[in-house]
Amino acid sequence: MLGEASTTEIARTRDAQGFPQNQQTAREGGAVAGNARRELEKKSGRKVVTRENYLSLAQSVKKVQPLPNHAATKPRAKKS
Repeated sequence: MLGEASTTEIARTRDAQGFPQNQQTAREGGAVAGNARRELEKKSGRKVVTRENYLSLAQSVKKVQPLPNHAATKPRAKKS
């Protein structure tokens, strides 16, 4: 989350336009987040990301709930 927030703020400040500028901004935002994580680990003496708190892709993606049945959402009959 810090990486995304950092990237957004850097892009807005620099008024990044186009893929190359936004790519560079994304790298810098990621570096900010990475540096913050490493500094926190250094000062706390503990790892932030571990095997115990890592979520696999299947666990982190929310399941989509089906829409309730409404008359307006039923498919229309084909015209002949």
